[in-house]
Amino acid sequence: MKIATLFYWAMRLVAAIIMFQTLYYKFSGSEESVYIFTTIGMEPWGRIAVGVMELIAAVLLLLYPTTWVGAGLAFGLMIGALGMHLTILGIEVKGDGGQLFLYALIVAVCSAVVLYYDREKVLSFTRRILGR
Repeated sequence: MKIATLFYWAMRLVAAIIMFQTLYYKFSGSEESVYIFTTIGMEPWGRIAVGVMELIAAVLLLLYPTTWVGAGLAFGLMIGALGMHLTILGIEVKGDGGQLFLYALIVAVCSAVVLYYDREKVLSFTRRILGR
């Protein structure tokens, strides 16, 4: 297997694992998750909706034909999370040392790498949608 293929798989797996791991906290209504979504005015519907979208993104990242779709969804979700951290929540939430911010940053970077790797698929889809 080529190094580029291993790197591509690693980016997909890291992003999916982080999103799968954080689902437990969103769906169980952990204190930290409820605090975050209450602070941004989206509790409980936003917490559940974001959790469902992250679950979909993680699954799509692992399935080869839809990897780029999952990466795009994950990237968008993480840009939103990073934006909330930088504007409302702060980097550190409830003494986590910035762990959630770092997770969002890692998933965003991994997703961006996957999107770059699959750029021809993204461009092809965009051209079909735009009729070009």
